[in-house]
Amino acid sequence: MLAGLSDTPPGRKARVLLASLCLMAGVAHAQHPALDARLVEIREINRYVPPRALAELRKIESEARAAPVRTRADFLVQLCLALRGLNQVPEALAAAEELIAFGRETGDNVVIAKGLLTKAYVVSRMDQLALSHQLAWEGEKIANSTGDMMLRVQAAITSGQSYAEDGNFPAAMGKMQTALTLARQSGQAIPKVQALNALAILYGQLNEHDKGFEALDEATALAEQTNSPGRLATLKDTEYGLAVDTNQPQRGLRALLAGLEYERRIGAEAMIAGTLVNLSDSYLKQHDYARSLSYANDALKAGRSLNDDSTVATAHLNLGQAHLGLGSLAEGKRHFELGLAWYEKVGDKPELQEVLMEYGAALERAGDMAGAVKAYHRERALSNELFEKQRQKATLELQEKYDTEKKQRQIELLSRENQLKTTEIDNRRLQQRVWWLLAVVFALAALVVGILYRKVRHANAQLKVKNLELKQQSARDPLTGLYNRRHFQEFMRGHLQVEKRGAGTSGEEIVGALFLLDVDHFKHVNDSHGHAAGDAVLKMIADSLRDILRETDMIVRWGGEEFLAFLPAIPRSGVEEIARRLLSGISQESIGYQDKTLSVNVSIGFAPFPLVPGTDALPWERAVNLVDMALYLAKAHGRNRAYGVRGFANFEQTTMENIEQDLERAWGAGHVDMSIVLGTWPESKNAGTPPKLTIV
Repeated sequence: MLAGLSDTPPGRKARVLLASLCLMAGVAHAQHPALDARLVEIREINRYVPPRALAELRKIESEARAAPVRTRADFLVQLCLALRGLNQVPEALAAAEELIAFGRETGDNVVIAKGLLTKAYVVSRMDQLALSHQLAWEGEKIANSTGDMMLRVQAAITSGQSYAEDGNFPAAMGKMQTALTLARQSGQAIPKVQALNALAILYGQLNEHDKGFEALDEATALAEQTNSPGRLATLKDTEYGLAVDTNQPQRGLRALLAGLEYERRIGAEAMIAGTLVNLSDSYLKQHDYARSLSYANDALKAGRSLNDDSTVATAHLNLGQAHLGLGSLAEGKRHFELGLAWYEKVGDKPELQEVLMEYGAALERAGDMAGAVKAYHRERALSNELFEKQRQKATLELQEKYDTEKKQRQIELLSRENQLKTTEIDNRRLQQRVWWLLAVVFALAALVVGILYRKVRHANAQLKVKNLELKQQSARDPLTGLYNRRHFQEFMRGHLQVEKRGAGTSGEEIVGALFLLDVDHFKHVNDSHGHAAGDAVLKMIADSLRDILRETDMIVRWGGEEFLAFLPAIPRSGVEEIARRLLSGISQESIGYQDKTLSVNVSIGFAPFPLVPGTDALPWERAVNLVDMALYLAKAHGRNRAYGVRGFANFEQTTMENIEQDLERAWGAGHVDMSIVLGTWPESKNAGTPPKLTIV
């Protein structure tokens, strides 16, 4: 796993808001030449070795606090960033507040802007992203009112990174282009390197990797002129990120090793820790578990010496994967659980979901199928929770938009009513003064009422259309156009399944059927080709399901890469044939993406519906849960296959709770009747033979 949410540049998943931390301390308005020059030296140290920078700042603290306004302000900026780099967040926040108060006391917009931007960096460390972004945008607005070119470059970069974190990439790109233009106008190498590096990172987020490498090459050429190992190390980390995203593992490894050499040259311990984690992850991807283990142990020691819980947790995860790869099952699981505990503690659920997927895959490769199923169950529960939260958020946003439009219509209607009342008052006055205009006044009043009535009818018609749109959007998945989980749940609450016998001429029993599908190795598609490719694969599968199944069948995007199909009426003997058609039909489809052809297999769990273990049928929720367990058996026993629950036997010797606790054991004990349908393995999609089926 890559380095986590650290403040050091080698952390591939570090928040990019930190990229411009030390750009602001320029000397364009030097008021104390000797002290200003000393602060410039400390700024360069502070970016890479905060402990040493803090020691130097303490030496000049008395003199700096008595210095002129801008010099004192630059001292407070560096003090705040050094404290932040050492994880002394409360002290760093106090220094930022002191800087803002000092700027307002002196009425100096340069100092106020520096204070707001510095506070934005500190609160981002406290995971208060919304507040951090507001401070960054307010700081940029004030910085643009000054003539400090270095400050304006830094403010534009920070603003752009805040927009990127907020998901507004067009605005982020505009700010980055502005920062680069200002940096070129300054004629100085350092701000140009900073702006180009931030732009390269943003291009990587936008999957425009060619432009990212182009910006990185220009930044590297400029950084070599500054003779700064720290800046070159930062650029090597950016190169590593772009190389990983473009599936160039060897280039990424070379960038990491070169960056590590630069970092060790300047003693940047925090950066070294992040690079060690990334080196461990890089060797994991190459299945070089011995080297991965070595670097992960080094990263663990470095993280502990820095009290960096994020680095320690990520090192444990990499140690877990390396030990599992080397066959040390117990040791690997111990390290994995230590790393997972930190992610659960901080509540980073999207990151925790990805870690659980890696854990399950590693256990599966190590042959611990039971452990893999448990890890997948934990990931699936978390995936469902995140999916539900995203759906609720989208629904609330849509409802909020609808409520806003409704309130606006009400305001407009009240305004028209007030106008009507005013008109009626004027009419009464006119009636008292001029009786002969009475007929004209009544005619005008009737005309106004008619117009208002038509407008009210039009507003009601628009409201009806909006309600229909809201209902449609709440029932469909926006990516695939399939029904969503909420619609299926509402449908099943009112659905009454009736078994039919003697349908047609065959006399065969007619039942419903549930099929739960999961895309095999979907994470590999996203990692290798990008999330846009993953979305294209999901839409291809949705189209295949529409072709294979009937219009009367309900097809649902269940969550992430899972799909559910409910067939209300088919012959009982045809359930397995449907599973076979789904496996074959989806595996035979492919799509062209960029210059590659993509195709996937699926694993399936299925069962007739209703399921009757004893005398009473299972509720649909428990039936779906049982199908989900069958799906996990299909995944655990080799993928590209379907496991189906056909019925129950000897049920008086067990309970439904025992079956749900361990379906595979219940199957082996003869309490559950299951069937297996194997998918095809085309030569073009699998270089060897399918894994052997193990039946317990």
